[in-house]
Amino acid sequence: MDFLSENVYIDAGFQHLCESVFVRLCQIVGTSVQVTIRRETNDIAEMVERRVADNDDVIKMLSGSRREGSKLKGSDLDYMYWWNNHRVIWDMSQSEHYYTENKTLILSDSSESPPGFTLLELRTLTPYREVQSACVPMNDRLYISSFLFRQQTQTHHYPGSIGHGPCESGKVGGVEYDVACSFACDFWPRSASSRIDRCHSWPDREVVNEIVRNGCHFVPIGHPLGLHEQEEWRISFSLAEHKLVHSMNHCQFLTYGLLKIFLKEVIDKQSEETNKLLCSYHMKTVIFWVIQQNAVLLWCPQNLLAGFWICFKLLLKWVYEGVCPNFFIPENNLFLSKVHGSAQRKLFLELHGLYEKGLDCLLQCPSIKSYITNALYNPRLSICTNEDRMISECDHDKELFTEIYRNTLYSPKNLDHCIKYLHTIELMIGEPLTQYQFLMLQLSTAAILQSTAFTVHNMYTNTGFNKQMYIADRMSCHMLKLAAKFGCISDMMYIAMFYCKTFRYREALYITEMIKVKLAQPGLMYSGHVHPERYTEAVGGQSWSTKMRQAVAHDIKLNSYTCHINELTPEQQSALQNKKVGLAIPLFVLLHLVEFLCYRHIDTTLAQIALEELQLLVHHDQGLYVLDLYRDISWEILGICQQMTGNLQAALYSYQQSLTQYPLNKIHNATQMRIQDLHIT
Repeated sequence: MDFLSENVYIDAGFQHLCESVFVRLCQIVGTSVQVTIRRETNDIAEMVERRVADNDDVIKMLSGSRREGSKLKGSDLDYMYWWNNHRVIWDMSQSEHYYTENKTLILSDSSESPPGFTLLELRTLTPYREVQSACVPMNDRLYISSFLFRQQTQTHHYPGSIGHGPCESGKVGGVEYDVACSFACDFWPRSASSRIDRCHSWPDREVVNEIVRNGCHFVPIGHPLGLHEQEEWRISFSLAEHKLVHSMNHCQFLTYGLLKIFLKEVIDKQSEETNKLLCSYHMKTVIFWVIQQNAVLLWCPQNLLAGFWICFKLLLKWVYEGVCPNFFIPENNLFLSKVHGSAQRKLFLELHGLYEKGLDCLLQCPSIKSYITNALYNPRLSICTNEDRMISECDHDKELFTEIYRNTLYSPKNLDHCIKYLHTIELMIGEPLTQYQFLMLQLSTAAILQSTAFTVHNMYTNTGFNKQMYIADRMSCHMLKLAAKFGCISDMMYIAMFYCKTFRYREALYITEMIKVKLAQPGLMYSGHVHPERYTEAVGGQSWSTKMRQAVAHDIKLNSYTCHINELTPEQQSALQNKKVGLAIPLFVLLHLVEFLCYRHIDTTLAQIALEELQLLVHHDQGLYVLDLYRDISWEILGICQQMTGNLQAALYSYQQSLTQYPLNKIHNATQMRIQDLHIT
């Protein structure tokens, strides 16, 4: 049964329809510029972290849709973690590439596992209890059990998280996340070597070589039909998949997005019995194979739905046959444990019913239905597929500044670590960079300078050597002012905090007044909130540096490893105890806190006014200036200020409110300690 033999009839009306859907997908998934911003800012941030990482650090990698550059509604945040001092090898000859005194080596043994899965034999000592406790003896050897490893590493960091496959899954602020602890391998698996030979037209040789150089990972889940399901690990090609997705042209990428939308809004709505059989990974696999086999001769906006239809027919063929070949290891049938028997037959009949409707089946997608009907009923309607005209300057800047803020949250542990960051960034600036990557490094430099300034100050405080303290103070001030020139309005807060910390209260208040004036501008872009016309009127056409200094502000992330405000030391210690390396604080809450702390030494009446403004903000803000996720620290700060004024009952109420909020900042240890210190029965 060959569903791929039928072609879609292409005429002017069909092209018109394709263009309409293309425009809608650009709105949902992103234009090529937006996708590029997301990818490049994340790539450069991870590159900095990898180069700075010590041998015993944990490496974090964003994966899934967000890493691919998509922002489909409902997309998960997927992360992979692995220990930098552990490596998997395919045979013992590869051990010569490592210094085994500081690297734990793990040998892959796939002799008894299904394609795409393997056993992991621990070959050298490991310093981690999580790995030691997951080891099981088999055939006089020690293997790492994927089942036990999941139990050891899934810490349920946030409330409501559960185990889901190899991941710990949960929800933060309405966004679902998947976190998988894994092991890294620097070598490409031999079982996937056919992948290299198969590449002729896509991807190009340079991409293939990079994929092979990057190796693969192993995630803790066994094959349900394998002989050793609880011990086996699945080979993960996340890095390779990122490279493949990034090598797609934008029309191919949008087709991939359409497949995921079609899965969620149409296929999964067919019946309860079949709505969990297919997943977005199957959609990704489909489009990889269609592109690689040159099944679509021209990927362009006017041909978008033809590409979608060929992908859908291939998916239908796979369901009919019960075989979905993994792109890297085709012998690994992704349908083997799910799509079979009566469920397979029912799913095929449902998909075939959609197939018989032709492209009209897309009318069942609420996200794009109106654009399809509009194109069908208005064939003379002019549709512009020029992406430069789809996104305004304000929307472009919003995407850029939001992604940069999200990707510049560095937390150096000490002065040596700060210097290592700065040296790494200095070397990277000399490399070929895109405009977005250069801006990312500029903002990264500002973030590291801020941590360095406070780290240096804390090192020389109370040393008794006045000259050293004076030099350190001058250096710190200079770094903070330099960072403010690189950064945005909110970066001035670090200067205000430093002046407050060093008892220069009037200077600190002068800075906070400057910040308040800038924040009162009608064209302000604050944490994604902006009035587009006023923003464009205020800074349209200016350089990004000018825009940041004059019209852009974000909430503040304080590095938990260094003290910025003495009064928040318990909160920073609590965060670190719970493996949280930064405190996320609303800018306006921090602004009122600094004003309150400074006015207490200058004018108690103005201190009370600052406290009342803080109280009004925390009690009544509807998410504009205080995000729901940041309410734990906001109530905490209000309670600290109330306790300092002697209003213990109000402080108790605020601390209790902090404990009821979502524990994003992990400060509950500090909150409970503060409640005990109130001595209120």
